[in-house]
Amino acid sequence: MEYGLIGEKLGHSFSKIIHEKLADYTYDLYPIAKEDLDAFMKEKSFRAINVTIPYKIDVMPYLDEIDAKAKAVGSVNTIVNRNNKLYGYNTDFGGFAYLLEHNNISVKGKKVLVLGKGGASKAVIAVLKHLKAREIIIVYYKESPETVTYEQCRKLHNDADVIINTTPVGMYPNIDDCPIDLKPYTQCQAVVDIIYNPIKTKFLLEGEKYDMKAIGGLEMLIAQAKYAVEIFLDIAIPEEKIDKLYKEILLQQGNIVLIGMPSCGKTTIGKELSKQLQKQFVDIDEEIVSKIGMSISDYFEKYGEEAFRDIEQEVIKEFSLKNNMVISTGGGCIKREINMTYLAMNGSIIFIQRDLSKLIIGEGRPLSCSTEALQQMYQQRLPLYRRYSHRTIENNTSTEKAIESVKIAYWDILGMN
Repeated sequence: MEYGLIGEKLGHSFSKIIHEKLADYTYDLYPIAKEDLDAFMKEKSFRAINVTIPYKIDVMPYLDEIDAKAKAVGSVNTIVNRNNKLYGYNTDFGGFAYLLEHNNISVKGKKVLVLGKGGASKAVIAVLKHLKAREIIIVYYKESPETVTYEQCRKLHNDADVIINTTPVGMYPNIDDCPIDLKPYTQCQAVVDIIYNPIKTKFLLEGEKYDMKAIGGLEMLIAQAKYAVEIFLDIAIPEEKIDKLYKEILLQQGNIVLIGMPSCGKTTIGKELSKQLQKQFVDIDEEIVSKIGMSISDYFEKYGEEAFRDIEQEVIKEFSLKNNMVISTGGGCIKREINMTYLAMNGSIIFIQRDLSKLIIGEGRPLSCSTEALQQMYQQRLPLYRRYSHRTIENNTSTEKAIESVKIAYWDILGMN
């Protein structure tokens, strides 16, 4: 390996994609078990590497020199091998500072909670001190002299202005996990998660629910990678490259999720859209039929709607974990909030609005078997479609026009229009 990333678990990493867009080299993901780290560091068989969870502190004793900023932070995420001597740096500091500044999150004079006390938290804390946060509270799952527990935090520090997650809680594949209950933190203005896969963690989606600004870690990852490449190759890369690459990766890795009434055109639009945008298409109802081995109407009749919704939830979760998808959902997926949480983690949710008069009655759809049933369902579901969607498009004329509308809506959600 010449260039790459070491860490314990790297299946979630976007770093290879980012580095190979920033520089002309092959960037390898190199997972290392804890018992193998010593041999790897002593062997020094690399030109330059990045370091992620949980080794940002563990690698420091192996280094011949450590940059002053990395020393001040107390962790290293970038190592360069020069003539068999290892030099350590920390680009997380610059990456996190960029994330806050670019998203207009001010911490000056504010009370900030930092969840976690590992290597990643050290760079975050250093940036918060540099930006003159009034008070920094480090929250840890067990008692220690320099931290407070989550229970203590809830009782004593629920007046925090900003909450930052530096733990791996909520990271792929454990997307159901959330590091903290945000409900008591009524004064919190912003939540930041340095996790980037999923693009929006449950923690961030909970923050949005309470009208907090919610920012994920992808921009930080790209910014710190840009600074690392500059150290690796001793070059300068324009700062505007960060935002350009961020939008490019969102476009590539993000999912388009189509919701709406049965027969509103989700599948037809989704299939063609996936071809045009070079994304993988999945129809959730088709996946459910494959899983249960019978038609949805037969399953409804045999087991009831709740059993069907349980299967639907499992399938939605499975595909929400993936990237670069166009997902066509069943009309009733919005009946469970957890489904929409899963879909929003990596997805831009677009409501396909089609006039009631144009919707199909029956044809194997168990809940729209009559005009009256369809009308009642439409009235019940419309507020939920509107609540959970990021954008709405009309599909009352041609499929081609609807597809173009979805693309425009998607680009608009990503800030690319």
